[in-house]
Parts: sequence; C-alpha cells; structure tokens
Amino acid sequence: MNGKTVVLNAARMNYDGKLDFSTLSSQVTVYDDTQLSELSQRTDGYGIVVTKEMPLSAESIAQLPDSVKLICEAGTGYNNIDLEAAKKKGILVCNIPAYSTQRVAHTAILMLLGLSSSIQVQMSMLHRGDHSNFTRFLQPPHVEVNGKTLGIIGAGNIGREVMKIAQALGMKLLVYTRTPKEDTPDITYVTLETLLRESDYVSLHCPLTPETHHLINRETLALMKPTAFLINTSRGALVEEEALIEALRSHKLAGAGLDVQEQEPPRADSPLYTLENVILTPHMGWKGLETRQRLVRLLAENISAYLSGHPIHVVE
Repeated sequence: MNGKTVVLNAARMNYDGKLDFSTLSSQVTVYDDTQLSELSQRTDGYGIVVTKEMPLSAESIAQLPDSVKLICEAGTGYNNIDLEAAKKKGILVCNIPAYSTQRVAHTAILMLLGLSSSIQVQMSMLHRGDHSNFTRFLQPPHVEVNGKTLGIIGAGNIGREVMKIAQALGMKLLVYTRTPKEDTPDITYVTLETLLRESDYVSLHCPLTPETHHLINRETLALMKPTAFLINTSRGALVEEEALIEALRSHKLAGAGLDVQEQEPPRADSPLYTLENVILTPHMGWKGLETRQRLVRLLAENISAYLSGHPIHVVE
C-alpha cells in the first residue's frame, strides 16, 4: 500500500512553524500552500493527501492521479470536499472528529462570559481613552449567567463539552439535535423553535450541510429574545450574516460572539468589525498550539490505521 504522504497547505495549520509533519508516515512532502494548477503535479505518485479546509471540488478531485487513495481532512468539518467525486474515483476520505473539542468549547464559553460582561464594549471605551467606568457606576450591561438558559444546537463532542461547562456555571440547558434523545434531570431536548424562543444564549455546534446552511436567518432570528446572544464557533454559513447584522444594528438581538464568519476573513468593510455588541475572533477555536499538535498526532493515527488495512474516521 502506497504510504507516501503529501501535505498540500501546511501553513494553514503550521503558521508558527511549531508542528512536525514528519511523523505522519515514512515519506512526507510538505507544501505551505497549493494552487489548483499545481494539484496534479504535487500529488503524482502519492497515496495519501492531507489538507486543511482546502476546497476540493469535483474538478479538483478529477485532477488527482490514480495513485491517491486517501484524503485526510485535518479537521472535523469536511464540507470542503466533494465526497461523491472522491467515492467515484475510489478515494477514501477521513477526518479528525474530536481533536479540538475542549478548545472550541472553551472559545464558546469565552464568548458567553465576555458578552455577559460587555467586555468588548469596555475594551473599546479604554481604547478611545474613556475611563468613565472607573469613576462612575459601570455603564455597559453586566449580567450573571447562572440561572440563565443556554440553548445548544447540535449535541456532538463540542456541544456536549459546552453543556458540561455550562452546568458547572449553573445554567439551564435546552438542546436541539436531529437525533431525538430523552431528557435528563439537567438537559431538556426541544424543537428548534422552542430553543430559540426560550434561550438567553444560543450556541451553534452542528456541521454545515445543505440542511443547516443559513439555519439562523431572518425568520429564526425573529424568534429569539431581544436580550439574547448568539454564539457561533462552528461554521460561518450556519448564519445568514446580513440578517444577523440587521438584527444586531436594530437591537432585535443583544449581541453575538462569532469565531467563524460566512466569509473568512470578513470583507474589509464588514460591520462585524465595528459593531459594539459583537465579539469577533479569527476562527481561533482550533488554533491553540496543543490543539494543533494533537491534530498532527491524530492525523498520523488515521494514516497508520489506513496503512494497516483498518481505516478510521471514514466519512461518506
């Protein structure tokens, strides 16, 4: 079995030069980035292709030589890969489903606590030299999270980790998932509409699929309380961004924490950069050093399992 491995866009993961891809297999070639026109040449003779959120359309997969038998997506989401085209070409696709669970969950909780304390507003005041919070009563809203209701959309690894932390904070939990589950003493499973109407915070933890694209849109945003906050650490296109911006500007929604955006990075003139009721971060949930080191280790395990004839985390 051909174990020669090529990493096509390593800089996406190894932006600080602290990762070692030589552990992936006995023969590894690493490129910081790869253009579509270079794809065929750079994968020629290789059995395994590793990418991170690199678009691999049917056209791109058609360019792959017959030597390629495995595509390893270095992450949880795989909506960037045309799975049907890969299947037709006899190429397995695998992902890393749980490498960043805690770090992404911590990012969601960071957003939740930051929005509750209007941290972004307070930092903005300091940046423009306004120190009045120190000489008057605290002016931006500042609320407790204990006793509040957190709605979780998607109960996978990350969603469950967020639930665990939220319970420690004394929050009530509503959960919407495609797979029906029975309530527990601490968790109530509800419809999407009920979750949106009753939650003080809504946190998204579902994959991006045709069914979940723009799951949060004008209609669903209108169901939420004007005092509620939306948090997205999953995929930007789960949210109809223009509708969200309208709701934030008109204060039909109290605020949003967005580690992911519909366009990454957002366009230079995006209001998301300047809205005071938004915490905006650059898809950092998976980018912690330990998280990325774990990612490389799990990639090596995926490749080893494939070469032993027992592939793991295959997606279809």
